[in-house]
Formats: sequence, structure tokens, C-alpha cells
Amino acid sequence: MSKEIKLALLMATSLFMEMLDGTIVTTALPKMAQYFNTTMSQISFLVSSYMVATAIFIPLSGWLASRFGNKRIWLIAIVLFTTSSLGSALSPNFAILILMRIIQGFSGALLTPTARLIVLEKTPTKMLLRMTGYFVWPALIAPAIAPVVGGMIITYLSWHWIFLINLPIGIIAFMIGRRMIPGDIKREHTKFDWTGFFEIALASGLIVVGADVVTNKQTSIKILGLGMIVLGILFGYLTCRHLLRANNPLFSLKAMGVKSFRISQTSGSVLWLSVGAMPYLLTIYLQNVFHWSAVVAGTYVIFIFLGNIGIKPFTTIIIKSLTYKGALLSSFMTVLLSSIAFFWVSPTTPAIIIMALAFFSGVGRSLGLTAFNGLILSEISPTDRNSANTLNSVTSSLVQGLGISLVSLLISLLSNFVTLQYAYSFSFIFLGLLMIYPIIEILGISKEMGSQTI
Repeated sequence: MSKEIKLALLMATSLFMEMLDGTIVTTALPKMAQYFNTTMSQISFLVSSYMVATAIFIPLSGWLASRFGNKRIWLIAIVLFTTSSLGSALSPNFAILILMRIIQGFSGALLTPTARLIVLEKTPTKMLLRMTGYFVWPALIAPAIAPVVGGMIITYLSWHWIFLINLPIGIIAFMIGRRMIPGDIKREHTKFDWTGFFEIALASGLIVVGADVVTNKQTSIKILGLGMIVLGILFGYLTCRHLLRANNPLFSLKAMGVKSFRISQTSGSVLWLSVGAMPYLLTIYLQNVFHWSAVVAGTYVIFIFLGNIGIKPFTTIIIKSLTYKGALLSSFMTVLLSSIAFFWVSPTTPAIIIMALAFFSGVGRSLGLTAFNGLILSEISPTDRNSANTLNSVTSSLVQGLGISLVSLLISLLSNFVTLQYAYSFSFIFLGLLMIYPIIEILGISKEMGSQTI
């Protein structure tokens, strides 16, 4: 195994730790609410505070990496994430726990983009598909196994272990990374874009908080959440104007002028939305409609994970055989059909059918994300990869959170008109129909797009 592949696997492991922590905590919320004697609405701040901190500080990661070096920022992020995980487990009260989660979110915001930069900034274009493939694993595995792992921890241990499991991973990753990651190259000092940072931080924060608020059962609060999302989009527009005009922007939007990157952001965002929403939707469907325990529901959801890893060894071969266009169309059709098929799943449906649908859902997402990861930087020059990587990290982070909120809002709205089971069933159809847009967009690209990476 080459040094480059070992480094990619190390970075993927650090991403897995961060992504698992961001999703697994939801399974522990009821127990933690009892422990700290808080309401469920209050304890939900553990999730929203983490997501807001991550969304706000991801745009900062590219500038920090350029200014102080990828290796230094990654090591600092690992230390902060690991120590704040320990702090979360040892928190004496709810306020300290919230503070620890904010620090976790901040360090996670630095960890994710910097890990990708360490591997991809100097990767030859011909190697992009292979190397980016390693970063698909954490994004696919973490949300799929979080429900079952979290359920087992809560059932057989305690909520503290939700955070303590990060300690050995973080310590080992730091020790290996300190030796393995190449030394940082000195870079030119650039003036920090305070205006750009505050605008995009405000936009990201409003969208993430609004997406969380909009899931509230009260209509007035839902409207407030929608208003925050609209306001966040407005600030996002103002941010784009600033970044295009500034002499030293926080990060450049130049990559959006490249068609392969632009499509990866538009169609890719729809797929990311589905990736974030499907494990969540299937989990709560099995719990609330089938009345299964978190552990039993998680064992079915884990078949999404099995589909992810089952197809992964063959994704590169499929992309080379079908081209990016053919692979992406196959991916979107698989996701569309498997999602819609869940409409007919009921408590009397044989277990093997539920497992098969979850498996094929994972297959489609794994193939699609692998293809998009190879396509994103395929026509981006090495000097522009920092900004392109930062922009991609911002959009994927926001979209994954929006997926869960969108599904929650849809279930809440539909339950006013149909039974709870049909509210969930129609939500599966909605996730499937979302694939129509990227299918149309991908039909318009040439078969040669991204061919230089394969």
C-alpha cells in the first residue's frame, strides 16, 4: 500500500469520527434529557449548536489552511475535537455540554475540508477518482450505522460513551498524522476577508437554525423557521456578490464557472440531501409506524450501509465502463426507484424486502457520491482546489442538514391531512422524485466530461 493511500485512509478515518459524532448523538437525546433534567426541545440544542458551529466556521477552514498550513490546522482540529469529546462526556451540567458541542462543531468545521485538502491539493488529475473514493466512505457509513451503534451504546452502556468512543480514534489519528502528513509549504500571507466571513457565517447560521426551527410542531414557529431560511438565502446572495467583487475574498467562486464543478454542486446537492435524509426517515418510520425499538430499526437501516460498502469496490470500474454520465444516471434511477418503492412498505411487508430496498438505496448513493467526488475537481487547477474544496464543503454541509429538516417538515404537514403511515410513505416518494432534477441535468452533459480522471 502506497504512502498516498495510507494518508488518504487516515484522513478518511478522521472524517468518519467527525461525521459519526454529528449523527449518533440524536439517538442519545432522550436519555440525556433525563440525565440533565431538561425538555426534549432544550436537549435538541446539542444537535443544533453543533450544526450551527460547523456551518459558520467551515468557510474559515480554507483561509486558515492557506495561512498556517494544512498539517498544522488538521492536527489542531484533531486535538480540539478529541478533547471536546472528553469534555462532553464529563460535562457536569447542560451549559458546559453545550459549550463542548460548539467546540466540537468548530473543530469539525476545520477537520473536514482540511483532511480533503491534505490528500487532494497535489493529487494528479488522473488519480482524482481513486483518491476521492476514500472520502466517500465516511459520508456513507456514518449516517447509516449511527442509529444501530447509538442504540446499542444507549441500551448496554450510557450516553457518555457516545462521546468517549472518539478518544482512541482521535489519539491514534493524531499520533499517526503527526508522522505521516508531509510538512507544510510556506504560503503567502493574505488579508483576512472579515466582510465575507461575517456574511457567509450569518447566511449559513440562519439556514441551519431555520432548518431546525421549521420542524417545530407550532405553525407560528414553522413560519419563523421558513423566514430564517429565506433570510439566510438572501445573505447567501449578498455573500456571493461580495466574493465576486472582493480583491482578497475569503474563498474564490471561480470554480462555479467550470461546468463539471457546477453540476457537482447542483445535482450533487440533491443527492447529498437524500443521503442525509434517507437513514433518518427510515429509522423514524420503523420506530413510529412499526413501533420497533431503536436497536431493531437500526439493524434494518444498516442495510443502507451494506449497500454502500457492497458496491464500493466496483464503483470505479462502473464509472470507467459507463463514463460519469452513465454512472450518475444509473445512480439516480436506483435511488429514485428504491425510494418510491418504500411507499408500499408496511408492518406486514416481509423483512427481506425492506432489507433489499435499503440495500439498493445504499448502492445508488454510493455510486453517485463516488462519481461526484471524482468529478468535482476534475477540471479545477491545483492552485484553485483550496477555494473549490471550501465551497464544496459549505454546500454539502448545509444540504445534509436541510434534508433531515425537509423530511421532518413534510411529515408534519402531511400528517394534518393523512394518517401518520401515509405521511411517511409520501415522504419516501418525495425523496425519490427529487432525483428527477439531477437526471434531467445529467442527461445534458457529454460522455467525455471528467474522462481525464479515468
